[in-house]
Amino acid sequence: MEEVRVRFAPSPTGYLHIGGLRTALYNYLFARHNNGKFVLRIEDTDRTRYVEGAIENLIEALNWAGIEYDEGVFLEDGKIVQRGPYGPYIQSERLDIYKKYVDELIEKGHAYYCFCSKERLDKVREEQKIKGLIPKYDGFCRNLSIEEAKKRIANGEEYVVRLKLPHNKDIQFHDLVRGDIVINTDDMDDQVLLKSDGYPTYHLAVVVDDHLMKITHIIRGEEWLPSTPKHVYLYEVFGWEKPTYVHLPTVLNKDRKKLSKRHGDVAVEDFRAKGYLPEGLVNYLALVGWSPESNEEIFDMEGLIKEFSFDRVAKTGGIFDKDKLDWVNAHHIRRYDLDKLTKLAIPYLIEAGYIDEKFAEENFDWLKILVDTVREGVATVAEIVDKVDIFFKDEVQLESDEALEVLRQEQVPTLLNAIEEELATIDELDEEYARGFMKKIQKKTGIKGKNLFMPVRIALTGNTHGPELVNILYLLGKQGILDRISYTKEHYLKG
Repeated sequence: MEEVRVRFAPSPTGYLHIGGLRTALYNYLFARHNNGKFVLRIEDTDRTRYVEGAIENLIEALNWAGIEYDEGVFLEDGKIVQRGPYGPYIQSERLDIYKKYVDELIEKGHAYYCFCSKERLDKVREEQKIKGLIPKYDGFCRNLSIEEAKKRIANGEEYVVRLKLPHNKDIQFHDLVRGDIVINTDDMDDQVLLKSDGYPTYHLAVVVDDHLMKITHIIRGEEWLPSTPKHVYLYEVFGWEKPTYVHLPTVLNKDRKKLSKRHGDVAVEDFRAKGYLPEGLVNYLALVGWSPESNEEIFDMEGLIKEFSFDRVAKTGGIFDKDKLDWVNAHHIRRYDLDKLTKLAIPYLIEAGYIDEKFAEENFDWLKILVDTVREGVATVAEIVDKVDIFFKDEVQLESDEALEVLRQEQVPTLLNAIEEELATIDELDEEYARGFMKKIQKKTGIKGKNLFMPVRIALTGNTHGPELVNILYLLGKQGILDRISYTKEHYLKG
């Protein structure tokens, strides 16, 4: 059996869209599941849409997401390099190759030169629309002889090259998601293959590249479905074996419309900036349009590779549900490597003004316990900031009247005095001391259970529930505890 070879071939038009990341992910999962090769090719033949720096952003987004590829375009020391046996992998560097195949199509009578102006084409389309016809090229230049065309080119006339589709021919192909598809050429257009600027259109370049790069499966968004018959026809006239097609359902928003910038975040970097883990985003995206046989929902990359198949990809668009993404990401945060999670949290804590870089360097172990203490309740790394304010400010804000009632219980002054006395006997409160601290207070005061723990928690944090009290004590440290007790006594124990 031939080796599976797939490719992700984005255009460098800016950021990587979340739908693009899912396409790349499905290509990657399919390649790895079948011990195949995954190629990253850059389709930059539409020069009007090219954005400086987009290739670098794209590569970085894939690297961040943990989607590895075997051939194509890579970043090395900030420079773009190409690796693999079928390069170049950037289409604008392959113009001579396309020209050769365009000439071959013209010689064989499967393509022709067209000299129609934009004005003429617009007029033809307008007239077709009025008559209720599908707007398409009317074949005006179809029967020009090659000699006549070459004369006009020699005279400096501007031209494009079009595909010469046969009349009334059924074009068939099988799609792994959608099944058998048949389209008649009478419903299709004589597609432009080579533009007047000498660049190929997507339709020609994609077929030539996929053939020369030995791509076996074309996995792309369903928006390319209407173009596929043209591609299939090109394979036929070149005499090449066509690949297997897989058209993926679109990623939709909750209103079942295509996800777009107007409706909020759609770029991979938006989600990265908000503090989603690559593992969480990738896990969730895999489930938008694909359902595993096991009904599991939490996966690492290895698990996805093992389970993935196109039999389980839906025909209808997958809904991108931010709540579900948060739920999946929260799972990954809870089991994430603590050192890594802490490093990810530090920039957010610095931005919030809680710490600076020097503090982060000198107190990394303290920060690890801080992050570990609050990670249970967050969906993104950025949310850690909202949970840690209790450790960085001295005033205690009570969350409810119930909290105030607890502090007004009669045993509370005794309890707080005992804590102050106990702390007076030590210089600093380390982890081990924090672990035995409440036992000491219980022994000292005879107060235990809810009457002991609840008031202490509220006096230190203002909240009736929250992280482990041992962690709170350690993180606040001796001075932090004393400051909060003094604040609580002054503001809440009066009367």
